[in-house]
Amino acid sequence: MNGSLLMRIRFAAALWTLLPASFLASPAMAEIGPASELAIASAASKASFSSNSASRPSRFDLVQIIPESEAQPLESGLANDGLKSNADWPLRDSDEMAEQLRAALDALGVAPDLMDQATESFLIGVQRDDMEPLNAWVDAASAQFDVLSELMRRLNGDLLSTARGMDPNGPDYAIVESMPNELRAALRTWIGRELVRARYYDEALPIFAEVDPMVCPDPATLLFYRGACYHAQLKIKDSLSDLRRLLQRKDEIPSRYARTAEMMVADIKPLKKDSLDEISRLMSDVTRRLDLGRADDATKDREQEVIDKLTKLIDKIEEEQQKQQQQQQQQQSASGNGGQSDGQASPMDDSRIAGANGQGDADRKKMDDQNGWGNLPPAERQESLQQISRDLPTHYREAIEAYFRKLATQK
Repeated sequence: MNGSLLMRIRFAAALWTLLPASFLASPAMAEIGPASELAIASAASKASFSSNSASRPSRFDLVQIIPESEAQPLESGLANDGLKSNADWPLRDSDEMAEQLRAALDALGVAPDLMDQATESFLIGVQRDDMEPLNAWVDAASAQFDVLSELMRRLNGDLLSTARGMDPNGPDYAIVESMPNELRAALRTWIGRELVRARYYDEALPIFAEVDPMVCPDPATLLFYRGACYHAQLKIKDSLSDLRRLLQRKDEIPSRYARTAEMMVADIKPLKKDSLDEISRLMSDVTRRLDLGRADDATKDREQEVIDKLTKLIDKIEEEQQKQQQQQQQQQSASGNGGQSDGQASPMDDSRIAGANGQGDADRKKMDDQNGWGNLPPAERQESLQQISRDLPTHYREAIEAYFRKLATQK
């Protein structure tokens, strides 16, 4: 084997191990040989290069080139482990979203050159202008579809009223439903996202509740904002369903989605029905509705729900207190009737009125002026009076002095 051929083989082996498959199939590799004739296998043998055995082994020496016919396929587990995912929804990159855009415009009968313009506009918006993918997708579609363009103009002018017009009984429902699946899903996701951002949760949910992540061009945005909407409305199961699906691709979705979704899951998962935590959230929802200028029946119903839950919670606490008092009374009765064998009663466990069987009678002490009880010399009595009334308000001090003067007069 001459030196130039050996160098070419080593160079090919090094590139094969370091470069992606897309480059190996490029024209730059054509001079080395067709990719179908070579396969790479790891080895530590240097038998093919015995002439260099005296030198230090290089990285190239650890690669052996064998014909494809002699190569053994990799084990299926090793070949596919990196491709396996537990996610049940697709995370589309910009190229895949562009293909969906082209398919939607093609279904509308848009000319091929206009479809090219739309996809190019979308890719420029995402890759160069750093637009949100959903915004760039809808904008590119609107530029080629007048019906969508007019609807977006109205949405940007009056989001809430236009969104309400998309209800099944609304004037725009038939227009939206006649759109291709991808376009309809993108539009509903965009509207739902904007409504959630404005805290219009009640209007947002009907808009994108039925949107399928498998069809939506931006499923991560759909799952995040729909999960946030369910979270705000205390729909625990629905919220956890969307947020957990979103977190199936935690390492691939935008970090702001992943971190916020994890916090929402940790926040709503332990929520208990009729708990003080739930009541507090319902109060916050009433506050949100009032902030938005809503004093409608739905707000009144939510206020009544808060009152009912508070009443139920108070009744429960009072019932527990009554049971506790009954238990304490039973313990007191048991301690009052019982006793130690030597006749001495055990001390009280708590500061409370103890049970007793005596009548409570006591000999009265006769105290009058003859025994001199409470009499003080005039100087000491005046000093004591001043000490007693020193820190009291003026009207109290005057009342005390009048009292003692009255006693002196009676004497």
